[in-house]
Amino acid sequence: MNEENKSSYYAIIPATVRYSQQLKANEKLLYGEITALSNKNGFCYAQNRYFANLYDVSIETVSRWLSHLQKLGFIKIEIKRNENKEIIARYIYIIDVPYCQKDQYPFYQKNQEGIDEKIKDNIIKNNKIDDLFNLVMNNSFKIQNEFYQIIERLEFNYNQNLLAHMKAEKIQMLKNIIFVLYELYIENFGFILSKIDREDLIVLYNISLEHTPEDLLNYYKRAIINKYTNNNKRKGNANVI
Repeated sequence: MNEENKSSYYAIIPATVRYSQQLKANEKLLYGEITALSNKNGFCYAQNRYFANLYDVSIETVSRWLSHLQKLGFIKIEIKRNENKEIIARYIYIIDVPYCQKDQYPFYQKNQEGIDEKIKDNIIKNNKIDDLFNLVMNNSFKIQNEFYQIIERLEFNYNQNLLAHMKAEKIQMLKNIIFVLYELYIENFGFILSKIDREDLIVLYNISLEHTPEDLLNYYKRAIINKYTNNNKRKGNANVI
């Protein structure tokens, strides 16, 4: 085992991981190891062989664990290639809610296609929910048509006249929902956005608001991901925006 990869930092395994019925026990341990190795730089660069030696399993098994963690939205894996398309590096980012790294939004990458650089910088660096909301409400060319179709299907495309008669807290709810939907969109959670419905979004938002208002957006995004990656779907009564 490469001694340089060993970390003296604590591993963090949040409740969303510990109590996930979709994760195997070793996948949860792997997640914790990634958090420990990510503490210094905001990402983990350990290779599959390191994890295979650590847990005494095959490299293929580690690969399956990592793929499953990424599929469920707990990690984001970025592959770096050279001009010959050869893999030269791999970075694993923790994107689960309770874990906050030095790079607050490490999963937004500059090489993602279809995202306007100016808008992306505003969202990442300044967290300007209002800016994104105004662009969406004004049908800006800077937002992808595919995302507009999602907003229209969910009936979140309010006009200015309707917004003028809405209460401030309802407008803020709408802004936050759209912001989280956009995060899911640019993080390639298309399989969730294709199934998601308006009623669930509002119910989950109100539940999130009751539980963690200080970390509302992250908690809300995790609630959506958990809801739509779990076969046991339960719906409640929704408040109407």
